[in-house]
Amino acid sequence: MGHNYQSGSVALSKGSYKMKEMILNLIEKGKYADVRKEIVDMNVVDIAQLFEELDKQKLLVVLRILPKDMASGVFSYIPNELQKYIIESITDKEIKNIFDKLFFDDTIDFLEEMPSNIVKKVLKNTDEDTRILINQFLNYPENSAGSIMTIEFVDLKKEMTVKQAIQHIKETGVDKETIYTCYVIDNNRKLEGVISTRKLILSEDTTIVRDIMEKDVVYINTYDDREKITSLFKKYDFLSMPVVDSECRLVGIVTVDDIVDIIDQENTEDFQKMAAMQPSEKEYLKTNTMVLAKHRIIWLLILMISATFTGNIIRKFDEVLQSFVVLASFIPMLMDTGGNAGSQSSTLIIRGLAIGKIRPKDVFKVLWKELQVSCLVGIALTVVNFVRIYYFGKTDLLISVTVCITLFFTVMLAKIAGGILPIIAKIFKIDPAIMASPLITTIVDALTLILYFSTATWLLSI
Repeated sequence: MGHNYQSGSVALSKGSYKMKEMILNLIEKGKYADVRKEIVDMNVVDIAQLFEELDKQKLLVVLRILPKDMASGVFSYIPNELQKYIIESITDKEIKNIFDKLFFDDTIDFLEEMPSNIVKKVLKNTDEDTRILINQFLNYPENSAGSIMTIEFVDLKKEMTVKQAIQHIKETGVDKETIYTCYVIDNNRKLEGVISTRKLILSEDTTIVRDIMEKDVVYINTYDDREKITSLFKKYDFLSMPVVDSECRLVGIVTVDDIVDIIDQENTEDFQKMAAMQPSEKEYLKTNTMVLAKHRIIWLLILMISATFTGNIIRKFDEVLQSFVVLASFIPMLMDTGGNAGSQSSTLIIRGLAIGKIRPKDVFKVLWKELQVSCLVGIALTVVNFVRIYYFGKTDLLISVTVCITLFFTVMLAKIAGGILPIIAKIFKIDPAIMASPLITTIVDALTLILYFSTATWLLSI
């Protein structure tokens, strides 16, 4: 998103709770002239948070007393529901004032979340060129580079001198999202190089841009997926990256603040999937109870039904349990240990896949490493468990051996399953986060019981 506002002198983010209370009190008393004096020094993020606590009518009043550029900044940070209410409530002229000052990618972000009547109302108050651009951006696939890029960047010509380039930045850079990196294009807008403002400032005025620009440009295509984009930003530590079309013409840039938002969204989605929930784009407290229940119940039903397999396994080995009732007391420990061991591995592998440190072709490296880890962990747990149940629990030797053998191989199976299943999911274009704790635990539980009762049948000669 195209935010470039810095912290104000009384920013709420610095803990100015009293300032917040004072402003709310002034608003309550209708002293809007005093409110304006206090609020203009605040950070727009903090003002947006303040708006969430206001009555909607008073929110509109406060928005109208803000300077136009600040009102646009605040608008870009408030929740979608309030944005929708504001657009529905204000005049066409006020809509134009907000969107004239709003960065283009923030405009696209807003319109992507709005119903058609709001989109039409905003488009009606933009000029023809802007409408064409907005429609073009809205037609890019969701989560593609084209859908998150901005057109507000500084471009230069390679024939310029450093002095001319700096003058061009001064003249055009005021409304650009970033001026830290400039992009060199030819007359057909084909990308030819990049150069930092720092390099321009430190070079001689008469130096030609062509001679000092970076020609080996890392760029992305308008249709590249955001996962690829985030991995490139992480790899090269860029602040921004150029976006080109199929003919290598520069059409926009993606900035690091957009990538931070994407990483945050992806991490949230992964956590939700790892907890066996359908991802939700809304914040928890702002999500309807029925929606939350719907997101959770599907996976819970799947896991509940799949858990019947463990019941069937226990019934199949009912004769073993009747002959040695004590075997049943160790089932929870074995299943919990297996689930925990699998979760440890799957969490590490899922995270490694997400940040690009593990790739599908590393499947055999992961298998070998998890095999080694599981052997070490399995031996340690088995030794401790044998001492606990045989010497301190006074359990029969053969039963103790049965439990410990099962424990060792359960840990091995769990860690291998936890390490390999997310990679298999990735190979088949499934989100690896699905192969997290709940699903791994269900699979390992079934395998543990089969292994446990098979070992008991063999060792105890039942």
